[in-house]
Amino acid sequence: MQIVKATWHNGQVIPDGPVNWPEGCRLNIEPASMEQIIGMTEEEQGDDPESIRSWLEEFDVIPPLPMTPEEEADLTAWRAKARAYNLDAVRRQMEEGIQ
Repeated sequence: MQIVKATWHNGQVIPDGPVNWPEGCRLNIEPASMEQIIGMTEEEQGDDPESIRSWLEEFDVIPPLPMTPEEEADLTAWRAKARAYNLDAVRRQMEEGIQ
């Protein structure tokens, strides 16, 4: 059987070209290169002050999401609604006590 390159897109494996495999055959799939994965490895996730400072510096340069004023107002309203809901839920739990 032939080996083909493919791309993971929207939860599906999309071959780069036609394949001649029999219908229903099982596949072994793995990323071609772990270098393509964005993020930190566990070894890079230190909890010492220098690692935390470095992470914060990297985080601070991430640009904000572009939003129209209407989208920003919708987000602010949703956050206020979610906050009120959560506060109300906690108040009810405190009034009812632990059961």
